[in-house]
Amino acid sequence: MMRWSAGWYGNTGNDRRPARGQTVPGLESTWTTGWPKARVRAVGQGPAALAVIGECGADDHQLESALPVVRARKWRALTRWPGSYLLVARSGETLAVIGDLAGQHPVYYRTDAAGTWWSTAASALAALDGAPVDVTALAAHLAFSQPDVLATRSLFRAVRRVPGGHLLRIGPDGARVEQYEPTAYPPVALRQAAPTVRAALAEAVATRIDERPVSADLAGLDSTTLACLAAQRGPVTAVTYADERLRDDDLAFAHRTAATVPRLAHHTVPGAPGTVYYAGLDDLGHLPVTDGPNVYVVTAAIKRTVLDTVADHVPGPGVHFTGAAGDAVLSAPSSYLADLLRERQHRRALSHAIVHARLRHTSAFTVLARVKAAARTDLAGSWMRTAAELRRPARDWIPQAQRPIAWTPLLASADWMAPDVRRRLATTLDQAAEELTDAPARLADWSDRQDLVRLGANTAGWRALTLAEYGIELAAPYLDNEVIRACLAVPADRRGAPGQYKPLLDAAFAGTGVLPEFVLARTTKGGFNALAYAGLRDHARVLKDLLGPSSRLAALGLVTEQPVAETVERAASGQPTAQGALHLVVAAEVWLRQLAAAPAWWEEVEADVAAA
Repeated sequence: MMRWSAGWYGNTGNDRRPARGQTVPGLESTWTTGWPKARVRAVGQGPAALAVIGECGADDHQLESALPVVRARKWRALTRWPGSYLLVARSGETLAVIGDLAGQHPVYYRTDAAGTWWSTAASALAALDGAPVDVTALAAHLAFSQPDVLATRSLFRAVRRVPGGHLLRIGPDGARVEQYEPTAYPPVALRQAAPTVRAALAEAVATRIDERPVSADLAGLDSTTLACLAAQRGPVTAVTYADERLRDDDLAFAHRTAATVPRLAHHTVPGAPGTVYYAGLDDLGHLPVTDGPNVYVVTAAIKRTVLDTVADHVPGPGVHFTGAAGDAVLSAPSSYLADLLRERQHRRALSHAIVHARLRHTSAFTVLARVKAAARTDLAGSWMRTAAELRRPARDWIPQAQRPIAWTPLLASADWMAPDVRRRLATTLDQAAEELTDAPARLADWSDRQDLVRLGANTAGWRALTLAEYGIELAAPYLDNEVIRACLAVPADRRGAPGQYKPLLDAAFAGTGVLPEFVLARTTKGGFNALAYAGLRDHARVLKDLLGPSSRLAALGLVTEQPVAETVERAASGQPTAQGALHLVVAAEVWLRQLAAAPAWWEEVEADVAAA
């Protein structure tokens, strides 16, 4: 059963409710589906009520103490507890629905003359009257992979989304989207931020640890940090995916860490010929239905192998920690060089470019040349430039790393679309540029937030797999509000300084005894490219069938058969190709095919006189 929440606000009753939904106490027109009772808590007093849905570190006393904050409508203060959760708060006739910064608890809504429905599932709101997929919005998802480009447009017509850092406020005057999170944080020095980062991560881990068995990935620096924090509180079943095709040192570091840190029981997860990308896509019935396209359908076989090992070594379904999004908050891509150039920090930009160039075996001139265009424009200007590019013929493929840096890069998947779809997307992008307000001044501030919302949505899809098949709760603490705030307050050029690997994590944990020093000294990172190419080779026929004449995307003009087939053929022969774009279109195709098989979202009830 998919987890989701929904609510109704109106002057009249409604004639439906979420199928198998449970009413949230004190908020009679708010329901949850699939959530365990322990993860739905509510308090209320008079005209004020507050509910938290998900993993929230506030105890019942703290929730009660927050009711004056609800009455004062200081919404952001309610988002500061550890964990990842949805908030529903009522103050008099005003209802606020607040998701998290990373989009693991998204908020959607639709309004008519009778009132407003809101939900964490856009598909559910679309199912109210069969609203179709918004082809242009799906094109934007495939072409840019930045969720907030089209602001409040969801993947369905008539269903609106609440962008990252915003909340939905509903009252007698209707529904409005309001910003609660600043576009950029006041900069904090790395050393000053380090204790805050350490405390935020420790609280994020502690919030998830109760009577449930605990397991964790033990691979890169990010997941190892979480595993060690969890081990401070009790036994942890730690697992490392090891495949000789990967040729990384994750397993060596995992063995050494488990031998050093008490209460880490380590298990190796061996790879097999079938544990590759794209395995299992010939039978989509084995994949859980998700609310949007999810790239983890591509790696489901690998994820299942890891979870099989966890299930074999823990006494029952528990909580599993993953380092997902650690890269996004603890480091930064070299695109921050554009911000240094814009701010005329030329000497610092050059010194950083020299080190980045050395790491990439290229020249500092080449590194800086890639960011110059982005340094000379803003977000709106970048969108207009991208729109102009969409109106031109499709480009020949070259690796994204060789293209100029852009605020919103145009992905190879845009070049697989029909010309009329590209033109419609260009027009929509121009309009978005004209309507843009409160745009960040720094490219890093924009791209950091977009990366996190994308990662949050994908992690929610991965969580659907762990819950549906194993009953395991997936925990991704790097996506928690307070962890994001603590990390992103450190400017990108400090987090991503090329001379040291993840200096923020080192500053946060060096000398604390939480992590072995040899872990903090690590400078390597594993990758799954070998398994991606093996999967493309082994499952090329399935992918061609999936994206061929019967493709749902092709019927909408979102892919054309020939360039996709050529991409798959190149990859199957071991040549470089647009892997990221291919992941996106495969995930979107799977999602479109699953829409028809989605469960019933709603059940009819007798209409009663009900308001918020």
